[in-house]
Amino acid sequence: MFASFPTLLPFLLFAFVASITPGPTNILVLSNSARYGLTAAVPIIFGGCASAALLVLLVGSGAGASLASLPGVHTAMQWIGVAWLSYLAWQIFSAPAQGVEASYSQARLGMLGAASLQLINPKTWMMALAVVSVFAGGGEQRLTHVMYLSLAFFLISLPCLGVWALLGAGSARWLRSPRAMQRFNRCMALLLLGSAWLSLVI
Repeated sequence: MFASFPTLLPFLLFAFVASITPGPTNILVLSNSARYGLTAAVPIIFGGCASAALLVLLVGSGAGASLASLPGVHTAMQWIGVAWLSYLAWQIFSAPAQGVEASYSQARLGMLGAASLQLINPKTWMMALAVVSVFAGGGEQRLTHVMYLSLAFFLISLPCLGVWALLGAGSARWLRSPRAMQRFNRCMALLLLGSAWLSLVI
């Protein structure tokens, strides 16, 4: 298979780096697993990974052409994404001061919310466009390659986000007091807000 798909191995490295490095989804996974437990992060991980993989498949099938050709669509998506992330950051920042045990009963981001975040995130669309243009190649096997890329991205991003969930769950033992949880929430909120607004200048 590698003989007919020479860009697969470089793509696997790219997918690992793109998935493991900090970003809005990683920060939300970390925050939710610390506040609500490891199982609460599973829907976010699955929704985010599945949505990003679906975007690779859609862009590879030609659906991403409108985003590349219509700057207005890209700008609108960018501002909607930043606004939503800013709202999520405020929700985290303003959460009441309580220990980690009391946080388990609060509302939390789910699979649909995480998937929607990826669908309106222009950086994820740009990543998908880059993946398809750089790694998919051309010819008769292009669509098959796109399907492989989509599946590989999904399979690699799952454990990468799982690492962030484990980090969050491991930090929960330091968040027993309401004051420690409030500090953690505010730190995560500021990181999320920074990652959202930095996307406007990168």
